[in-house]
Amino acid sequence: MNRPIRYAYLAALALALAAAPALAKKEKSADAEDTIAVVNGKAIPSVRANAIVAAQIAQGQPDSPQLRNAVREELVRREVLAQEAQKKGFEKKTDVQAQIQLARQGVLIGAYLNDYVRSHPITDEAIKKEYDTIRATLGDKEYKARHILVESDDEAKAIIDKLNKGEKFDELAKQSKDPGSKDRGGDLGWATPSSYVKPFSDALVKLEKGKFTQTPVKSDFGYHVIMLDDTRELKAPAFEEVKGQIAQRLQQKMVEQHIADLRAKAKVE
Repeated sequence: MNRPIRYAYLAALALALAAAPALAKKEKSADAEDTIAVVNGKAIPSVRANAIVAAQIAQGQPDSPQLRNAVREELVRREVLAQEAQKKGFEKKTDVQAQIQLARQGVLIGAYLNDYVRSHPITDEAIKKEYDTIRATLGDKEYKARHILVESDDEAKAIIDKLNKGEKFDELAKQSKDPGSKDRGGDLGWATPSSYVKPFSDALVKLEKGKFTQTPVKSDFGYHVIMLDDTRELKAPAFEEVKGQIAQRLQQKMVEQHIADLRAKAKVE
């Protein structure tokens, strides 16, 4: 079964095209072979349909007569609605004009950034370097920890005293102010030290299995009492398994940096 056409994309595209007077002028004089339909005397250029079909193909939908018919019908429906909106004078409303300009701007930005990404491909060397950096940051072990988080140093010390007297960590964890773990005996599951804030991870890696911190561990969240349940060797995914994700991450960072550079150079008054 074919996936449905993304109508939000169609709406944005239709608005963008409607906002371009020069393009609208060309549409009126479009030749028959460049037109997919004529609605109440106004031609719908085939370039619109081609743009939508290309976007659908890029998302994995196969090109087919059914897809092209669906695109044609959608553009006809939109043209009918757009003509009715124009009769009512909506294109003259300030808020509608603002939305049209934003939609047009969004299409232009998307085209520019897509071109920038194509002309600045992420190399395999850069991806491998990032992979190695991530591996080094993660380390070679995972830790199964639990904690009790409280507001004050004195509260944490009182909990440690109770633990040393034989009270159960699970029960004492009920007074933790961490809602995500308090009802699970403070269990934080398996994670690498880099997943935690530094004071927490520094204390965690020093613990022996089955032991808890004998002094409160202060972080920006409060005071922790940490217990180490177990450790295991970290089984990191192979490079080929995550190569695509890392490439996407580097691509995103590159685009964000490019935008930041352009913003820094812009004269804003």
